[in-house]
Amino acid sequence: MPAQFSKRYYDRFYGDDPVHTPERIAHLAAGVHGMCGWLELPVTSVLDVGAGPGYWRDWFAEHQPDVAYTGVDVSEYACERYGHDRRDITTWCPDDTYDLVVAQGVIQYLDDTGADAAIEHLAEACDGMLYLELPTAFDRVTVIDADHTDLDVHWRHASWYRDRLAPYFVQFGGGMWIARRAGVPLYELGPPNAEAPDRRPAPEPLGARAAESLGSGA
Repeated sequence: MPAQFSKRYYDRFYGDDPVHTPERIAHLAAGVHGMCGWLELPVTSVLDVGAGPGYWRDWFAEHQPDVAYTGVDVSEYACERYGHDRRDITTWCPDDTYDLVVAQGVIQYLDDTGADAAIEHLAEACDGMLYLELPTAFDRVTVIDADHTDLDVHWRHASWYRDRLAPYFVQFGGGMWIARRAGVPLYELGPPNAEAPDRRPAPEPLGARAAESLGSGA
């Protein structure tokens, strides 16, 4: 897996037409941090897994400089270029725990065994909020922009992830998952309905009419 995240990968996805920009991640980081405040989850420490260009680090350094930030990545190139610690979340379980754990665009690259281990390690590390971003099989035919997305990943149904996350987290929405051990009381209509069945897509991208029908619930 590390070879996949070479300089060539970063040039492609973070070059002239990047998949994410510092400005967009700034909105995301501010939103996640703000929601932690609303839920009375103090953020004094952050673990950023798959930290990549370090956009989360930069936001915290500018806006929350007292927060202790740890950025790790499996990519040798990213660690040398952006100054992260080199760690593989499939085999590395942090000794410390963190108020906020970020795993943006990580788990979909792992095979089932690696993803299982990574989720367990993220759960061990998280005392408060997990921000988790990854595409599912349904997203592949309804949401994904193939020109700006790495399609060489594992396409799984949402239930595969929910089944593994549910023992440790409550899904809050917007990519945010609250650690059960944090004991945050939530209104019934706050979290999404995790019991909803998968909307299973066809294995290949659909034609415009078929995609429109899926989107309308037909």
